[in-house]
Amino acid sequence: MTTHDSSQPVQLSDLDKHYQKLLNNNLLQWNNERTFSRCLGIGGQGVVYLSARKGADGFNIPVALKLFSPKRYASSQEYQNEMGRIAQVSARVARIQENHLVAVQNFVKRDHIYIMEMEWVDGYDLRSLLTPATFKQIREQVTSRRWKKINSNVFTKGVQQPRLKPGIAVAILRECLAALAALHRSDIIHCDMKPANIMLKRSGNAKIIDIGSAIDLNNLPSNQPCTPTYAAPEVLSGGRATPQSDLASLGYILIEVITGFQPFANLKYAQLIKAKENILRQLPQWFPAEEFALSEPLMKLIHRLVHPDPGERFQSAEAADLGEDGAADFHRLLVKSDLPSDYENELRLWVEEVETDYFDNGHFSSDPETTVSTTRYIEQPSQHDSSLES
Repeated sequence: MTTHDSSQPVQLSDLDKHYQKLLNNNLLQWNNERTFSRCLGIGGQGVVYLSARKGADGFNIPVALKLFSPKRYASSQEYQNEMGRIAQVSARVARIQENHLVAVQNFVKRDHIYIMEMEWVDGYDLRSLLTPATFKQIREQVTSRRWKKINSNVFTKGVQQPRLKPGIAVAILRECLAALAALHRSDIIHCDMKPANIMLKRSGNAKIIDIGSAIDLNNLPSNQPCTPTYAAPEVLSGGRATPQSDLASLGYILIEVITGFQPFANLKYAQLIKAKENILRQLPQWFPAEEFALSEPLMKLIHRLVHPDPGERFQSAEAADLGEDGAADFHRLLVKSDLPSDYENELRLWVEEVETDYFDNGHFSSDPETTVSTTRYIEQPSQHDSSLES
């Protein structure tokens, strides 16, 4: 079947013939050309580029293309096997319709290299937004009155980096929980929750991206992908990831974005496990009551996300949002205390105030947190210290 339309006008009487021919063939074919516009990110699995899907009469929509690198694999067969598993998971995720989860649109193979096509998310990831450079840029750009409101309602100085106000942070958490709930209902575990994989759209909504490390509980891989800094202790100890593992990762992110402190940065493998097993003892010093409004309810929420025993965490993402001591409970207490609650609008305005040029010029082209694989039931964690440094 020809794929090129003639530039000459077609008689109206012939159009119906072409239409009927397409219907009768039960087949459509067209070229799938994608041009790389710019690099969106570089990580342990490969590179993500901004591209476009083009159609007739100037139709053009942006898409994100993730090219999976073969460098981390011992052989071409191992690469192909892993890509086959990711393709199956991607197909499952593509069927999930959840506003806060990135939409997977295709998974293709070109010149023996596998590529995932996803929706392009118009916004910025949390890792890039919560930097001193972004803090300085917004401070210099807005009025003193607006800056005071941003500091009161959105983000302010933290210990090591800018931090989000608790209400805003929990609003983002709740939208991430909605995405995780949709994944978990389909027996998919994200396995790589980290600030770089949470996007804030210009609409003010959050969206979880990058399902390249996700696993299907019905088709488990031999190796367990994770980013050590944000991985649950049971995963670091060689156990299988579960929905509670994703919740723990989200809890670690919540701690970081509310305090502006990265508690697990620069720790080696054995140190990471110990720190996460002892995390409940450390929380009170990270959240002094005089600095954080309603710190006791916030502590209850965080406790049930990051508890070292998975059985003591929330039993599901839905429970973490709507259950007792969940995120919704915390938000209701903020409203009763007359604290600001127009989170979506505040986030939308904040994202609008970020200079696009700062990011488009390559200031966030790489992911500082490396995603690695851990083998199930590791008995001697010390063997992995050098490869699991964050």
